[in-house]
Amino acid sequence: MSGVEEAVTRVHQEEWARVVAALTRRFGDFDLAEEAAAEAFAIAVQRWRTDGVPPNPGAWLTTTANRRAIDRIRRESKRDDKHREARTVYDDDPPEPVGAVDDDRLRLVFTCCHPALAMEARVALTLRMVGGLTVPEIARAFLVRETALERRITRAKAKIKAARIPYRVPSAEDLPVRISGVLAVLYLVFNEGYLATGPGTDPLRHDLTAEAIRLTRLLRTLLPDDGEVAGLLALMLLTEARRSARVSADGELVTLVEQDRGAWDAALIAEGHRLVRERLAAAAAGAAPGRYQILAAINAVHTSARDIRDTDWSQVLALYDRLVRLDPSPVVALNRAVAVAELDGPEVALAAVDRLDGDLAGYHAYHATRADLLRRLGRSPQARAAYDKAIELAGNTAETAYLTRRRDQLG
Repeated sequence: MSGVEEAVTRVHQEEWARVVAALTRRFGDFDLAEEAAAEAFAIAVQRWRTDGVPPNPGAWLTTTANRRAIDRIRRESKRDDKHREARTVYDDDPPEPVGAVDDDRLRLVFTCCHPALAMEARVALTLRMVGGLTVPEIARAFLVRETALERRITRAKAKIKAARIPYRVPSAEDLPVRISGVLAVLYLVFNEGYLATGPGTDPLRHDLTAEAIRLTRLLRTLLPDDGEVAGLLALMLLTEARRSARVSADGELVTLVEQDRGAWDAALIAEGHRLVRERLAAAAAGAAPGRYQILAAINAVHTSARDIRDTDWSQVLALYDRLVRLDPSPVVALNRAVAVAELDGPEVALAAVDRLDGDLAGYHAYHATRADLLRRLGRSPQARAAYDKAIELAGNTAETAYLTRRRDQLG
């Protein structure tokens, strides 16, 4: 990859959502915004080779994308009012009120998470339009085929047009109705940064985790009494605190068991623990914890242990038992099995994991978990086959390096 292409890739990660947000707000059309932004980035690859990367790449891309959008409208327009609409790019009128949400990106997240759309459609559309994630990245997050994900996004856009869902700034009354979709989006954006799924990207994408945390902090300010907002923020902080210890100097994933806990960010852990204690006090007062609050509590147990041997696995399992009642998904069941292995042994855990084969056969973490349990049971040939499958499915380079080393250690 050339230096210019690397620069465009970096700017894409940083500026895609902002450019799309600006164009969607101005023209009220997701398709137009996405196509114009894509054209602007394609032009950047060509122009920047000869002209160099501009001092303000984001402003350059926004201006170029605006012009491409105007050109597209003019080409497709047959009425004078469409020309007038295009010329609003240069209007000096004051901007519309921002309403309850004054952050550009968070405002567009709320706009995309319209209750008229199915939850999965809201999340997929928002990740594409606002998070700037690629279709393959989103498909891996949903554990679905790319073609199915493409159809889901296309149907969401079509419903927005057919139902004439307005691209308006959400009011304060809109926020509680849309918050579950917004939290799901921010959680998936954070997860993509925490362990990037694309084979051509950095194993850890701090730009995504930092942005997800920033937006969740804004949500906390907007909705200070929402327990799930506090829970998601705590979960992100406790996970992000371990970032510097998660990849070795030679680019291999370092699991929780092997991490240098002295390298964890003590300030982030302290803040995350405060939020968890706050939610535990609310639960004691009768406020039942939700999914993100339980996940944050599990992470609080892990980050409280000074050594992996000090981990309170019985508490972790009890929390997973509560989570399964709220979210009986195969992925939650898989994670619960890891705690079962520590308390009841790898054979009991393996039996639980094997029951998930029909749901998680295409999920690399399922095969990686099986491989580790089989290794602990001394069943090396089966462990090697499971490692091979996990390596085949894993997209993250650091994780692939770790799995390869573990497989090769089987002898």
